[in-house]
Amino acid sequence: MQKKDFLILVINPGSTSTKVALYEGERLRAEAVLRHSDEELRRFPDILDQLPLRLRAVEEFLQQQGVTEEDLDAVVGRGGLLRPVEGGTYRVNQAMLKDAREGRQGKHPSNLGCILAHEIARRRNIPAFVVDPVSVDEFEPLARYSGHPLLERKCLSHALNLHAVARKVAAELGVPYGESRFVVAHLGGGISVAAMKGGRIIDVNDASSAGPFSPDRTGTLPLQGFIDLCFSGRYTKDQIKRMVMGEGGLKAYLGTADAQEVERRIQAGDQKAREVMEAMAYQIAKEIGAMATVLYGKLHAVVLTGGLARYGRLVSWIRQRVEFIGPVKLVPGEFEMEALALGALRVLRGEEKAREY
Repeated sequence: MQKKDFLILVINPGSTSTKVALYEGERLRAEAVLRHSDEELRRFPDILDQLPLRLRAVEEFLQQQGVTEEDLDAVVGRGGLLRPVEGGTYRVNQAMLKDAREGRQGKHPSNLGCILAHEIARRRNIPAFVVDPVSVDEFEPLARYSGHPLLERKCLSHALNLHAVARKVAAELGVPYGESRFVVAHLGGGISVAAMKGGRIIDVNDASSAGPFSPDRTGTLPLQGFIDLCFSGRYTKDQIKRMVMGEGGLKAYLGTADAQEVERRIQAGDQKAREVMEAMAYQIAKEIGAMATVLYGKLHAVVLTGGLARYGRLVSWIRQRVEFIGPVKLVPGEFEMEALALGALRVLRGEEKAREY
C-alpha cells in the first residue's frame, strides 16, 4: 500500500504545557495540549530537568494515536533562544542542542523544542528540525543601532508566526513572497511589530523589552524614570524584571492580563479599562507607523495577527490610525503548529533545503 504523505510530529513546549500535533502532509490529523501539573513543575523548576516528563507525555500521545515507530517521517520542534540565525528550516544538530541546553540567549521553555524533537527522532532514526526559531535575526545594519555601543538592538520576535502569516497574505494577494513588503503585528501576550521585506524580518521591536505595552509586558519605558526605579532600593533585580515582563501592561494598570476580562469590563461601562485598552491600541498603531518608515511607506499591506486580533474593538482602534498606510489584513490567531509542520514538509518534499545550524 502506497504511503499517502509524510507524517510529521510537531512539538511546541510552553511554560505549563506541551502542544503536540500530527500532520499528514498539510492535513492536521490530531492535536493535543499536554498539560503539566503545578506539582510536576514545582519538582522540576529548571526547564531542562522537565525533559523526561515532557518526553514521556509526548510518547504517550503517540501511543494513544496508534503511531508506531515506523510511521513517523520527521519530528519538528519549536526553535528557542538559539544563536542569531536567518529564517528557515534547520536540521537539529549537536551545536544547536548545546546552545539550547546552555540557554545561549536566555532560558525559555521553547529551548526544549529541539531537544524533544531530537530525542524522539533519534529513537526512530528519522530527521529532526526546527523552523524559524525565536532567535531569527534578519536585521539590516541600521536596525542594530540602539543609541549606545554597549547595547546593540537584538532581533528576538515571534518569528515563526510572523513568517507564516506573511506567507499566507502574500499568497492571498498574489504577490511573490520574495518580493513582498509588509508590516506584520503579532498581537499576543507579547507584541512583535515587524517590517518584513522579501520574507525577511528587517526590523522588529524586542517584545520582551521594547515596543507597545501588551497584556503583561511594559514595552518601552521612560528611560530616566526607569533608571531611578532600578536604583531606588525598593526593588530587587528579579522584581524589576518581573515588572517589565510578567507584571506590566494591562496587568499593571488593571490587575489582569486577560483581554477577555478587560473586554467584559469595557462592555459593563468601565471607562478606565476602555482607556487602557485604547492606549495599547494607540501604541501598537504608533509602532506600525514607525515600521512603515523602514519600508519607505511602500508596502503591500499592514497585517494584524495573534490572539488579540480576535478583539474587534482593539482591531478597530488600530485600523483607524493605520489604514492610511495601506490595506489592513486581519489574520487572527496563531499558526505556529501549522508553520512548523509546513517548514519540515517543504524540506521532506525537496522544495527547500534544510539549513545547517
